[in-house]
Amino acid sequence: MMSILDKILETKREEVAHLRAQGISFDRGAPREIHSLRQKLLEGTKLGVIAEIKRRSPSKGVIQAEINPATRARVYEEAGATAISVLTDRTYFGGSIDDLRAVREAVSLPILRKDFVIDELQIDEAYAAGADVILLIAAALPNERLQTLSFYAQDLGLDVLLEVHGTHELDAALAAKPSILGINNRNLHTFEVDLGVTEQVIDALPDDVVVISESGVLGMVDAQRMAAAGARGVLVGELLMRHEDLGDVATCLTALQMAKAPVGRR
Repeated sequence: MMSILDKILETKREEVAHLRAQGISFDRGAPREIHSLRQKLLEGTKLGVIAEIKRRSPSKGVIQAEINPATRARVYEEAGATAISVLTDRTYFGGSIDDLRAVREAVSLPILRKDFVIDELQIDEAYAAGADVILLIAAALPNERLQTLSFYAQDLGLDVLLEVHGTHELDAALAAKPSILGINNRNLHTFEVDLGVTEQVIDALPDDVVVISESGVLGMVDAQRMAAAGARGVLVGELLMRHEDLGDVATCLTALQMAKAPVGRR
């Protein structure tokens, strides 16, 4: 039986093949300013919060279908978010690259294109749409492709957030020299969540690796736990997206930032 990750990757291969068959390319235009997420995380004295825009997910179903990405992004920025993550997958998460473009026009924060990147064409598309960071997933790609895509994105000036799900993926991830290591507490095959994954992986890392923790942060206690483990930031989606009232969103986001950045990790 195919896992959720396997199904998503199959869809991504079909999407890339369709773009290539149509001869679509993405004009990068003149070199543009890149807002470095890595630098913002290193400069922060409090736990960084990467606030996510996500309409739905395979595990949770519809979270909030009718949203204005630009309006929500401005609320995130005003509430002190370190960066904004935008889900651009349409089939499984209900997003689009147009969401990212709208967010880029609305805010000056670093923007992560949150998608399942398997090809240079997707990186070109992210750059052209205004992304500052792209996501690579260790479980989704052979080691050589991880390195190739990581170096390709960084040659464009983009940050690379490389996601792992356990210590068994660290050698491949670190060989790709990512800007930031993301530790996902959610198993992409079963979608179960365990915050202990971040703690286990950080214990196996050199101090100079910039880390964020992803998935399962559902409040201040979880955020403090991840900061205490050594994460410089957390990526938070569902917790923020469950709030329809934007005032509640701002209050929730502000509370998460009360955790201090870890000492001793650069």
